[in-house]
Amino acid sequence: MVDPSPPNLLSDRKAQLRRIFRAMRTAHVGSLHPGMRALILSRPPAPLVERVPEGATVGLYYPLGAEAPSLGWARWLAENGRRIALPWFAGRGSAMQFRVWDNPFDETRLDPGPYRAPQPDAQAELVTPEFVIVPLIAFTAEGQRLGQGGGHYDRWLAEHPDTRAIGLGWDCQLTEELPLEPHDQPLEAVVTPTRIYEGAH
Repeated sequence: MVDPSPPNLLSDRKAQLRRIFRAMRTAHVGSLHPGMRALILSRPPAPLVERVPEGATVGLYYPLGAEAPSLGWARWLAENGRRIALPWFAGRGSAMQFRVWDNPFDETRLDPGPYRAPQPDAQAELVTPEFVIVPLIAFTAEGQRLGQGGGHYDRWLAEHPDTRAIGLGWDCQLTEELPLEPHDQPLEAVVTPTRIYEGAH
C-alpha cells in the first residue's frame, strides 16, 4: 500500500530508516565469528535454485561493507550452468545496466565502478537477466524493499517487468512495514540465512 504522506515526509522517513537499519546491519555482521560469516549464504537454497533453470542469466550485486554476501551464490550458480552478470554504470548518473561476469572466481578482472562496487569492463556482453538478486537496507515479509536511495534497481525493474527480482539480506533487516512510493518495485521473494519470505508474484 502506498503511504499517503507528502513526498518530503516520505523521503525523511526513508532516510531515517536507512540510518537505523544500516547501523543494525553493521552491528549484526560485526558480531559474527569470521569463520561462521564465511559459511553464511555460501550457496543459494534449494527452493530458490528450483526457480532458476540452467542456462538462465542471473544478475547479482557485488557486496560492499555489511551487505549480505552474494559472491558464494555467484560462484555456485556459475558452476551449475547459470550465467552471471553484475550491474554496470558508464558513470555517475548513468542508467544501470548488466554486463556478463564470465568468471566469478576471478575478481581481479573487474574494474572499479563509479559507486565503489567493482563491475565488468565495458567490453563485457550487455545482457538482460531473467533473475536479479537485489541488495537491500530493509524489507518486509511481503517483499517490500528499502534500498540505498539511488533508485537504480527500481528504475531498472520498472523497465524490465519480466525479470524476477529476489532480495538477499540478513534477518535483522526484516521490518513490519515500510513507507512506499509509487516507483518502489516489490520483490518476488527475500532470502535470509534462516528462511525465504515469499513476496510479490
